[in-house]
Amino acid sequence: MACAIATALALTALPLAAQSNTAGKSTSSQAAAAKPSTDTTRKKVRGSLGPQAGDRHMAFRDAGSDADSLWPPKMPAALPGSILPAKRIIAFYGNPLSKRMGILGEFETPEMLRKLDAEVAAWNKADPAHPVQPALHLIAMVANPHPGPSGKYRTRMDSSLIERVYGWSKSKNAVMFVDLQVGQSTLREELPWIEKFLVRPDVHLGIDPEFSMKNGGIPGKRIGTYDAADINYAIRFLANLVEKHNLPPKVLVVHRFTPKGVTNAKDIKLDPRVQVVMHMDGFGAPWLKRDTYWRDIKKEPVQFTGWKQFTKTKNDNPATSREAILRLWPVPLYIQLQ
Repeated sequence: MACAIATALALTALPLAAQSNTAGKSTSSQAAAAKPSTDTTRKKVRGSLGPQAGDRHMAFRDAGSDADSLWPPKMPAALPGSILPAKRIIAFYGNPLSKRMGILGEFETPEMLRKLDAEVAAWNKADPAHPVQPALHLIAMVANPHPGPSGKYRTRMDSSLIERVYGWSKSKNAVMFVDLQVGQSTLREELPWIEKFLVRPDVHLGIDPEFSMKNGGIPGKRIGTYDAADINYAIRFLANLVEKHNLPPKVLVVHRFTPKGVTNAKDIKLDPRVQVVMHMDGFGAPWLKRDTYWRDIKKEPVQFTGWKQFTKTKNDNPATSREAILRLWPVPLYIQLQ
């Protein structure tokens, strides 16, 4: 099993070239000769991207990005039992069988859960207006660099492992996400496999385009993709479960850190029974992650947004502060720690 879960970490977010454009007031010489100018208006200074953007980064609120006006997008009203937007989800991500795939498996269980408690407390202090809903985000299907017995370049975790993590989440009044890295399989084939967990009211879904090799290729060697049609299929699948089993709305987390990771995002069809989080999944310096957030999340609005925070300095050095995350617009309501 250990070799089956030796999947590659997500590739870094692609850098964007820094931009800075300013526009000031100008007055014609004829008008100036006729009378003193009383025009004190100035065109708004446009924000920028890249390592020199600082406080004028266009991922921030009111920093000059035209994309500010796209938020919030039109969306269904939240149904009773919805987690978002009233709360913020703080999720520990990984797999108990690997110390390399995320904080969920990096530490012994009691220590990991203590760290979760501390993170929840810190976020509740940073933004008391959005009480934290803790979560454990389990990679329940792991993409592999080898085809394996299924020939699909993916491994399904045993039900006993999923149940173990579910028990941990229950002990902390947390919800659980089951995350699928489908390899050369499809959501249509794999969602029925995980349905027996998704029918529980406190279990939600994550899908990872990076490891969806729908156009061929080996996971970890090439970046995969999902189209809006794939995401719409997952939304319909979850909505049907909510309807059939009288469940509270589900949360669907879609990882993204490249433009082609999700194609035709404008065609994603929202459903009040499913809350969609487009999750910025890249790593790197804070400015680089903000570049990715602006390009792949802010400029292509869907519904809610997420932010990946790596806990190792080899990935995020330095880490983005909570205060800086709260300055983003839209403000992420799903924070994943890996």
